[in-house]
Amino acid sequence: MSESLFAEARQRLDLALKHVKISEDAVEQLKYPKASLQVSVPVRMDDGSLQVFQGYRVRYDNTRGPTKGGIRYHPNVSMDEVQSLAFWMTFKCAVLDLPFGGAKGGITIDPKQLSKFELERLSRGYIDAIADFIGPDVDIPAPDVQTNQIIMGWMMDQYSIIQRKITPAVITGKPLTMGGSTGRETATGMGAYFAIETIMPKFQAVRESTTVAVQGFGNVGAVVADLLCQAGYRVVAVSDSKGGIYAKQGLDIPSIRSYKNSTRDFRAVYCEGTVCNIVEHEIITNEQLLALDVDILIPGALENQITENNAHNIRAKYIFEIANGPVTPAADRILEDKGIRVFPDILVNAGGVTVSYFEWVQNRSGLYWSLDEVNSRLKHKMVEETERIWAIAERESISMRTAAYVHALNRIGEAIDAKGTRDYYISQ
Repeated sequence: MSESLFAEARQRLDLALKHVKISEDAVEQLKYPKASLQVSVPVRMDDGSLQVFQGYRVRYDNTRGPTKGGIRYHPNVSMDEVQSLAFWMTFKCAVLDLPFGGAKGGITIDPKQLSKFELERLSRGYIDAIADFIGPDVDIPAPDVQTNQIIMGWMMDQYSIIQRKITPAVITGKPLTMGGSTGRETATGMGAYFAIETIMPKFQAVRESTTVAVQGFGNVGAVVADLLCQAGYRVVAVSDSKGGIYAKQGLDIPSIRSYKNSTRDFRAVYCEGTVCNIVEHEIITNEQLLALDVDILIPGALENQITENNAHNIRAKYIFEIANGPVTPAADRILEDKGIRVFPDILVNAGGVTVSYFEWVQNRSGLYWSLDEVNSRLKHKMVEETERIWAIAERESISMRTAAYVHALNRIGEAIDAKGTRDYYISQ
């Protein structure tokens, strides 16, 4: 990661500031993270050797409440990346009107190179290092890239050991048996599906004739592809880190998910019971998937997938970002000139943090909700905020991304101003 990632993230803020009236105090406060922590995490490996890994946690802004954000394990994790993600989380929480600020964390590691025992020692060691920096009323981590509910369970347990009391509300995305919420694992994909279903009727789209390509067949991408497929959309291409598959007639996503989960293989199949038959398909690269002539493109991998270098190749009509920061500001301008509508990450992938909020509420109250109740509340939130941002974009003649930042800035600005601004003090 270069140091430009955070600078690029800030460009979206600068663009939105032209369309809002907030105090100079609010603008100044949002330029910098509230607090940043870098730690070393020593781990005793299975062969007896000692390795030290670099970990990070950034709390960007806590004006609206304790900070909230995931923890990722990836070789590209850096302070610049974590700070940028915490910045985005600040606006994402405000977009969904959650009582949180933004945070993010991570460890520079390829977790696939570690045994499960080493992964547990790493996860518990990370919490040992940042325990004073987090808490149910301070900063609440959650899963992100290459972390999951088991890792969150280890982390919650380690924090509870340190505090000498069971503290489920410190971490969200936990196993159900440790205070997790129903619907949390599918929340990001489910939220994206609700956003797509809210937007596409505005363009008179017919599901059966609407083609979709999904880059990234991980937890989020697979869920949204499955939901769209079962709703009648024609999902023609999906990919994982190794490459993708394309079938013009459409893919049977539930069968592909089932086949991959049982075999770890990734190909176009149709499964009936336990029998799976390979169906005709093309093998494509992730770059080729991005350039497919489809109605909806869903980038769900890492940051900076669509840049000024390949934006001219994009042929989709609509882009729904389920990854964080998959489209660069330079690419945004090219896509806008081409008439391609981009629906931003801080709205589309906000289902995860929304259900994390629900989990935090359930942990603190001791009352737990059914899956139907969680999904109903999530749908209400996603539809309501999508409609509000759409109205801002139409009224101001601005992109959905800029409208989302405007919507968030208004809420954050009001919270900052409530504590007193320059105008308040000079009027005394």
